[in-house]
Amino acid sequence: MIKIYNYNEINQDEIIRRSKTDIDVGSIVSDIISDVRSRGDKALFDYTERFDKVKLKALEVTQSEIDNAFSLCSDELINALKEAKHNIIEYHKNQLKDGFCVRKENGAVLGQKVLPLKSVGIYVPGGTASYPSSVLMNAIPAKLAGVPEIIMVTPPSKDGGIKPSVLCAARIAGVDRIFKIGGAQAVAALTFGTESVPKVFKIIGPGNIFVSEAKRQVFGQVDIDMIAGPSEILIIADEGSNPAYVAADMLSQAEHDKLASSVLVTTSKNLAQEVSNELERQLPILDRSEIARESIENYGKIIIVSSIEEAIEVANELAPEHLEICVDKPFDYLDKIENAASVFLGNNTPEALGDYFAGTNHTLPTGGTAKFSSPLSVDDFIKKIQYTYYTHDALHAVSDKIALLAFEEGLGAHAKSTLIRFENE
Repeated sequence: MIKIYNYNEINQDEIIRRSKTDIDVGSIVSDIISDVRSRGDKALFDYTERFDKVKLKALEVTQSEIDNAFSLCSDELINALKEAKHNIIEYHKNQLKDGFCVRKENGAVLGQKVLPLKSVGIYVPGGTASYPSSVLMNAIPAKLAGVPEIIMVTPPSKDGGIKPSVLCAARIAGVDRIFKIGGAQAVAALTFGTESVPKVFKIIGPGNIFVSEAKRQVFGQVDIDMIAGPSEILIIADEGSNPAYVAADMLSQAEHDKLASSVLVTTSKNLAQEVSNELERQLPILDRSEIARESIENYGKIIIVSSIEEAIEVANELAPEHLEICVDKPFDYLDKIENAASVFLGNNTPEALGDYFAGTNHTLPTGGTAKFSSPLSVDDFIKKIQYTYYTHDALHAVSDKIALLAFEEGLGAHAKSTLIRFENE
């Protein structure tokens, strides 16, 4: 079922296989964006009927719908969402930044202002991937940053509603307005605005290939968080690891999506076989077993390495979205990890802990982009403005140097703009 390899027998590019599609997604998305830009709400109603199979009377979720959602969710679920919110705040508040001001002896003043973005759009997937946890992870850092308007979009179900737990999470997280739209058309609406949907300054949140492509195409009109691909997990484990735990953690990613990638890198041939057996035992009892099995068979694998150090080399090369280090002394290896989006240390720290409750963010770079990008944070919802002030004497003292550099670059007007202030002195 799952393939087992020796590290020296497998091509590096095949360790985590990146999914591909033959669909001309780019042109389809481009047409949708253009249509929404020109027809506004009417296009949104038409696409919702076409793609989501529901004819809406209104795009925006009403307050009564949100109130009703709370009546449909258990107190236990509401309390769990609130406690998760607390943990997310406790972690992310450490990311808050202040501006600074530097006053020099010559009278010059240099500084930086830190300001929240004016508005942010959050995309929340629907259908089989409708996650209240994603609402918390995306909205709470924005609220901490001070964003005054948070707009959420999510596809409706066939009855025209939104999953109650998603609506509850939105209120708990502080979302201001919610719209029943999904796909590339939702991204277009947030970018350009329609009669109902306000335009925003940044769009965040995961979605399918059409959503990702739409975010790629509108970047520049608005900011985006990242282009997220299918979910990934890489687990480093040794002979002391519990095969049932490891298999369960691999399946926790495989059940996300048929294109998800679950990889075990281990120093133990015995553990490799035991995990393979555990996958076969656990798969049939999963609610999403069909999705998980296709993921494991097409994108899952077990790789046997000679040492934990070699396993870390594999991890750093692949830069996985989720990295579990399932060994007895995981902190011995933390400083050696250079490329990973989110690291889970030890045998009692499943990736699901980060997905739901610990407080770290689960909106993460995928596809190896953790080599140069980071998890969603408060930083994603701020902008910085720098400022400079020089006195007459302070500028005079450096004017010749400014002119020298400007003339070196062939920009005489730059030099003149400085020197003109001292021509009569």
